[in-house]
Amino acid sequence: MLLLGYISPFIYTLSTSLKDKEQISLPNSPLYPARPAKMEFEGKEYEVYRVPQPDGSLKDMAIIEKGRKTSTFIDAHDPNATPYVWEGKYRSLEPVWDFSPNWSNYPDVWKLEGKNFTFGKIILNTFLIAVIGIVGTVFSCVAVAYGFSRFRFPLKNTLFLVLIATIFLPRTVVTVPLYAFFVRIGWVGSWLPLVVPHFFANAYNVFWLRQYFMTIPREMDEAAMIDGAGPLRTLFAVILPQAWPALVTVTLSHMVFAWKDFFEPLIYLSTKPELQPISVAIQQFNALYGQQPQLIQSAAVLGLVVPVLIFFLAQRVFMQGMVFTGVDK
Repeated sequence: MLLLGYISPFIYTLSTSLKDKEQISLPNSPLYPARPAKMEFEGKEYEVYRVPQPDGSLKDMAIIEKGRKTSTFIDAHDPNATPYVWEGKYRSLEPVWDFSPNWSNYPDVWKLEGKNFTFGKIILNTFLIAVIGIVGTVFSCVAVAYGFSRFRFPLKNTLFLVLIATIFLPRTVVTVPLYAFFVRIGWVGSWLPLVVPHFFANAYNVFWLRQYFMTIPREMDEAAMIDGAGPLRTLFAVILPQAWPALVTVTLSHMVFAWKDFFEPLIYLSTKPELQPISVAIQQFNALYGQQPQLIQSAAVLGLVVPVLIFFLAQRVFMQGMVFTGVDK
């Protein structure tokens, strides 16, 4: 029940993305995309209802004659059967719904246009921002984590404690000084504030990688040193080949972060709509196409496809990395 409550917004989003305006406005319609079932009889279409039978069962029947107190029905699966007269108000009957998804919403969304950009453009922007950030995050965090896990230097534990303490630093505290700094150097209105900081590591990913590197026996480093390998050769030939689960964990974590990040792209790219990722640009679609909720939900589904697909493809390695690092999130 808790899981159902958590995923219910996603179920609603997916369902609405497959409807059209008529289906959304239908009263008492089911959650899934559906239309009232109709049956063709003698060149005309008739609505289908679940009609109570004398034995207490329900049967799908098409109403061919409507009345206030009595109505005439025919069997929806056997039109040649004897018509059935039912006493009661037919409007109180439960209508039969046919599953009718509207797949054309997705190509329609792909053709949507906002201010100076298209939906395909914002997906490309999001992907590039995420990939560049992943490259910077992986390289920088691997270097810092390798140093903390394998080298001895003064104040090592103190520096690591200071690094971990930055996790508790509220994001809002550094927003104003960072924005002022990026304005001063002329980076606002570009991707630089969104990707360059990731080339300087972060506490979360450094902690994950350090924990994983510490599970690799030091004897393997010593064996590599005996064979003449230096620190960099040891990192690339011994440590990283065994740390793929941790690297995948970092990659996926940053991918999800970059894909859903809204605040920073909003403040740094507010004047450059052509550079905005989907987290910000979809707000413009919401304003432009607010009268067509099926298109907005379809855009949300398309925005979810890439991170969800990547997660499921790398799920096994991702979970292995989380277990070995001792992080449960």
